[in-house]
Amino acid sequence: MTLPLPQHSVAEQLAARIAGLGPARLPPAVGDKCRDLLLDVIGLCVTARKEDYVRSALGGLDDDGPCTAIGHSRGLSSTGAAFVNGTAAHGEDFDDTFEGGPVHAGAVVVPAVLAACERHQPDGASALLGIAVGVEVLCRASLVVPKAIHRAGFHPTAVLGAMGAAAGVAAALKLERRAIVDALGIAGSFASGIIEYLAEGAWTKRLHPGWAAQSGLRAALLGRADFFGPRTVFEGTHGLFHGFARASDGNYAALTEDFGTRWATETLAFKPYPCGTMTHPYIDCARRLAARGIMPDAVEEMVCEAAEGTVHRLWEPLADKQRPPNGYAGKFSTPYCIAYAFLHGGLGLDAFTDSAVRDPQVRALAAKVSYTIDPNNPYPDNYTGHIRVRMRDGSVIEERQPHLRGGAHEPLTRADIEEKFWLNCRHGGWSDGRIDAALSLARSLYDGSIDLAPLRG
Repeated sequence: MTLPLPQHSVAEQLAARIAGLGPARLPPAVGDKCRDLLLDVIGLCVTARKEDYVRSALGGLDDDGPCTAIGHSRGLSSTGAAFVNGTAAHGEDFDDTFEGGPVHAGAVVVPAVLAACERHQPDGASALLGIAVGVEVLCRASLVVPKAIHRAGFHPTAVLGAMGAAAGVAAALKLERRAIVDALGIAGSFASGIIEYLAEGAWTKRLHPGWAAQSGLRAALLGRADFFGPRTVFEGTHGLFHGFARASDGNYAALTEDFGTRWATETLAFKPYPCGTMTHPYIDCARRLAARGIMPDAVEEMVCEAAEGTVHRLWEPLADKQRPPNGYAGKFSTPYCIAYAFLHGGLGLDAFTDSAVRDPQVRALAAKVSYTIDPNNPYPDNYTGHIRVRMRDGSVIEERQPHLRGGAHEPLTRADIEEKFWLNCRHGGWSDGRIDAALSLARSLYDGSIDLAPLRG
């Protein structure tokens, strides 16, 4: 059934709100969050710069140009830089999360807007506005039909990221309303991203934010050049949510209502662990259990209450999750993350190597970890953790984590973000002097002109 076309489409309503914004209208808390995002994304690009998937991403491009792939000497086109930086920023699964989605906004929007501004609009205030707008669109879009995109087999960050990147670049480049509508309409045809990477720990999830970043950037440039896109891209009979969420309707007010006056961006969460966000509260529980002095050989089983919406990605097939085939697959295995954190007292980048996931002690403990579905779990509005340990002597010990550390209930401080930046840059091989210079640049990037050349090499 074809629905009648609306007089004012969702994209047109959204474009009107975006066109009416300027840097001066951004609340201080939003500006602070965008500064944290910039620090986080740059550090993540540096930490991943020597990884094999980043080398492959660079090797697969033949579009050299004037824009910066962070941590690399080779210059790329704006879309090429957005692709590589987005892939690197998300590659270790250490980037920010919007809990309501869940989506990863910074790894998509920051690379897209930085590349666009470096090439076309080298103004820090424009970049700040573009990042704020792009993140807000991406986060709000994830609330239109919650959980449905994942359930349909697609990666929400990949699908909705193209829309957020298009909106962010359009705002940064000061596109007119009609051009913003066209950019969003075009981005809907560029959106993509299946979640079959879960089967064997393949690399495709890593490139989803990079693909979304370059797609949104390209869509905005096409919109600026008067390429005609469908104005009913969101709610249309054959629109974005019909295609990727199997939904004919949704809460579109979540995307447009009070846009520019209330900011979901303020609630972004920054990760303390480099793995799937929904595993984090369980990791905290495992660390507290280990701190009690429990010996792994004394454990009979660990049973966790879990949200139904996370099971297909983080718990099943259970036997495979208890023995992930490689380090990357370990990032999406709650049993592995629990076992490693329990045995080692924490979980860093070194926990997700191919050798780490094959450790016999870790595998033995992970084999004791299972789950039961909690029908009252508040996911995706809140991420919680729970582990019930039954000991061989019959005693039972429990731990609960009521929220995501790094999120709205317990946010990381700017000092925490800068410490993470330092650790990531060191992991990526930069010297202390180089890190100091990059930190100084990131702190002031929105205050002057966009010059990313110091981040090369």
